[in-house]
Amino acid sequence: MTARLNSAQPYVLGLFRIVVGLLFAVHGAASLFGVLGGAAGTQGGTIPAGTWPGWYAAVIQLVAGALVLLGLGTRGAALIASGSMAYAYFDVHQQAALWPIQNGGELSVLFCWSFFLLVFTGSGALGLDRLFVRRTAANDRAATGQTPIAA
Repeated sequence: MTARLNSAQPYVLGLFRIVVGLLFAVHGAASLFGVLGGAAGTQGGTIPAGTWPGWYAAVIQLVAGALVLLGLGTRGAALIASGSMAYAYFDVHQQAALWPIQNGGELSVLFCWSFFLLVFTGSGALGLDRLFVRRTAANDRAATGQTPIAA
């Protein structure tokens, strides 16, 4: 049973990455463009451009979420996303109460730790990162197989 579960691990990790990236990107799109109910607390509106920290957080959510969703630069995008959610938790939520259940910060904590996990695991299967790794490895093999010609 363990062997079967281990063989599925890269695909499940890839699906996890896709879902987390999609949810994060949609959250950013809602805040920036007013889609899907808009930004929280605006009754379908958007966050004014350049507003600190909300607008910048929404840009990070949209861009990092899309990169994680696609599996492109997953580790770097996940590190930035994780840091932005840690900032959101400690700067916004923890001022209200210590525990996430009390201060409304559960989503920030879950996103923070989910992205932190992806920093260490990478994109898993089904990510665009793998296409570039394969191309680079194939190019490296082709380059080392060639011998220089002396005149």
